[in-house]
Amino acid sequence: MKISTVKGMNEYSPNEVLIRDYLQNVILTTYQSFGFQKISTPIMEDIENLENSEGGENLKLLFKVLKRGDKLEKEISDGSFENLSDLGLRYDLTLPLCRYIANNRFKLPSPFRCIQIDRVYRAERPQKGRLREFVQCDIDIIGTDSCNAEIELITTTAKALQEIGIRDFIVKINNRRLLNTLLLSLGFTKEQLEGVCISFDKMSKIGTGRVKTELLEKGCDEEAITRFMNFLSNMPISLSTIREICGENEDIRSLETIITSCSRLSNGEYRMEFDLSLVRGQSYYTGAVFEIVSDDWNGSIAGGGRYDNLIGKFTNEVIPAVGFSIGFERIYQMLIENNYQIPNKKKRLAILYKKEAIVEALEEATKYQQNFDVVLYEEKSNVRKQISKIKTQGCDAYVLINQSEGMVFFSEEVKED
Repeated sequence: MKISTVKGMNEYSPNEVLIRDYLQNVILTTYQSFGFQKISTPIMEDIENLENSEGGENLKLLFKVLKRGDKLEKEISDGSFENLSDLGLRYDLTLPLCRYIANNRFKLPSPFRCIQIDRVYRAERPQKGRLREFVQCDIDIIGTDSCNAEIELITTTAKALQEIGIRDFIVKINNRRLLNTLLLSLGFTKEQLEGVCISFDKMSKIGTGRVKTELLEKGCDEEAITRFMNFLSNMPISLSTIREICGENEDIRSLETIITSCSRLSNGEYRMEFDLSLVRGQSYYTGAVFEIVSDDWNGSIAGGGRYDNLIGKFTNEVIPAVGFSIGFERIYQMLIENNYQIPNKKKRLAILYKKEAIVEALEEATKYQQNFDVVLYEEKSNVRKQISKIKTQGCDAYVLINQSEGMVFFSEEVKED
């Protein structure tokens, strides 16, 4: 039997789990303080739902689950190899949320402010920063098309990041609908918009030259490409420049409201920035898209946007929705690399007792559990050697049952509360 973890998935030590749980709890508590409510959905979804979710490149990374028993045997015998799977592991938390809303919408408040903190799965090629199993921390507002929802999400997410110690970040924002309007004005056709956006989204990685090549390969009009390249030569583009080309419209006004409002609410602790090149990969985004980046934290640490049409795939009605997701694994890994310690963590107290004194030991433990995490150890013959070992295992102090010395701290700097 193999003892190593499956490739692309991690296991965590007790101390690592403490840190992960602490960070998730801080994020959860912050979300809840803004009135969001937590739900939980299954890790598996119907394969038809997943494949029709407009998840962009993520759809190539689905973990599919084979049918079972007679159903599987029938598909194989019929040669229907494209129908071998009926389920799949969720690749994000947005599709399960949309299904949940469709299934429960008449029982939920509107707008519904939702929290999801859970594991998702993608068949990535494992490498640093890319796992096959990872945690996402999402908040979504369902049921309003007002840009006030974007303002709430950005402010709440920024506050959660600040609470776990992230500083000096930039919130970048764009609008997919506004970008489409611009591209149409430059000469691209409506049918070409998705392909242009996919290539444009990669510009920061592949450069404008490669974007131009891809657009030519996709059969876009050369004059439209030339106009687009000339336009991009003046990056960064301001909203005023967009207004000169596209005219005054609601998407520009909405972006200006979001940027102005969030800038005021930031109290100068983070910046808002319009970024035309921000596209985000999922084709289900219909309006504002946003991302939080930090040079100190190696790029993007959160992202999201408005997806007003996705729930309608289940309900055949328009239900507006917008969400923001924190990249928990990236933040966790960087905190660990910087020797992160949980602030104000309860001290760990060891109680050593004779084998026959277990009742007294547990009674003694209850006296300390409000201020300490208490762990019991049955005394060994060489108790002094045992105490030295306990110290290396993370305990801050110890008590010997039925000994007069009381609590003993390993460090004189550690004081009893």
